[in-house]
Amino acid sequence: MPGSSVSHRARQDLRLSDVFASHRLAWMRDCEAGRMDLGALLGAVEDASPVAAADVLGQQLATSIGATEVTFLIADFSGQALIRLGHAGTAAATRTQGRETAERVPLSDGPHGRALAAQELEVVDDDGGARVYAPVTNRGEAIGVLELRLPDPPDDDTLADVSLAAHALAYVIVANRRYTDLFEWGQRSVPLSLAAEIQHRLLPASYTLEAGQFSIAGWLEPAGDNAGDTFDFSLGRDSVHLSLTDAMGHNVGAAVLATVLVGALRNARRAGVGLADQAQLANAALIDHTERDEFVTGQLVRIDLASEAAHIINAGHPRPLRVRDGRVEAIELAADPPFGVVRNHPYRVQPLPLEPGDRVYFVTDGILERPPDVDLPALMTATAGQHPREAVQCLMAAVLDALGGELEDDATVMCLDWHGGPPRDRNSRAGANR
Repeated sequence: MPGSSVSHRARQDLRLSDVFASHRLAWMRDCEAGRMDLGALLGAVEDASPVAAADVLGQQLATSIGATEVTFLIADFSGQALIRLGHAGTAAATRTQGRETAERVPLSDGPHGRALAAQELEVVDDDGGARVYAPVTNRGEAIGVLELRLPDPPDDDTLADVSLAAHALAYVIVANRRYTDLFEWGQRSVPLSLAAEIQHRLLPASYTLEAGQFSIAGWLEPAGDNAGDTFDFSLGRDSVHLSLTDAMGHNVGAAVLATVLVGALRNARRAGVGLADQAQLANAALIDHTERDEFVTGQLVRIDLASEAAHIINAGHPRPLRVRDGRVEAIELAADPPFGVVRNHPYRVQPLPLEPGDRVYFVTDGILERPPDVDLPALMTATAGQHPREAVQCLMAAVLDALGGELEDDATVMCLDWHGGPPRDRNSRAGANR
């Protein structure tokens, strides 16, 4: 091209080069801040059995910084506790399976909970030494906590090593839980019904996603006996998709309905079709593969990250609630029929107005059918400063407490924080946004 202009492809390559260089420099700074040998760590993890992944990391920490105790605690399905995993046998274990042990550690206001909520190292004096609690986090997903005891108070290099090890452990757990039931078993402080087993397979692998322009988190209750509710999200290069659905009925029948719908929605989304076609294909799948008079309500959302324009389809579902400037209001939407009711119905794609700083809650009727003493708008404004991950659990805990822990229907909430602005990378530290 003439003059000093640069082709679009060349400009794109330059931008990608800058991105890769930025990530490489950030990774090198993390490594230089401490003394962990990540190459040796990852090599040892790869050579070990998937069930020993956390043990191997503990051994590496014991060698490199002299830790005398290292344990990994994984977040359980209740959201109210961590589970200390082990295999040597302990009187504190609340569950065992073969050699595996699981000890429930309530989060409450202890050091584990503070480390997770603040996404910062928590250091506590311990008989001349120290106990360090490090959040194990990947893209905002609070996987658990790495706890270790040091014989001496830690210096900055040691704390940098612990933070780096916890971040590495997040990737280790994400990779290795594909091959074993150990981590899933650890998270189950309550037994799962067959319907709940099916339903958990329909949820995203992570309940939280952080990106430069937004953060998303979802939560579903009851953890052990749900059936019809689902939430889902997927981030592409240029857009993000969200969905929330509620299948009629209970137990396995509702789980089967949800399976057909979520499978059809994902199949259509991954084929790259637009929002309206996703809805129509999912609607046709329900009509073709389920019994007559069975239906699923839901909402599908697509946000274009370049234009910051959001659109939504509302299939007979309760309206989303938006928190803006300290006020909570329902977003006005026209309602189309639920999925599975009218063949070939042309679902309407409607604007979803978003401004930087908005928080939007997508909920199922299990949340709305709460006791009258649960003031949802007050809860939503009171938790406005919390991360979506914390906010959805706080809201759900309030509903559960008011009902004595017994829900008559599934209750699901998904929270979207829209930061806005141009597409950009996250500004993260050890797996969480700064």
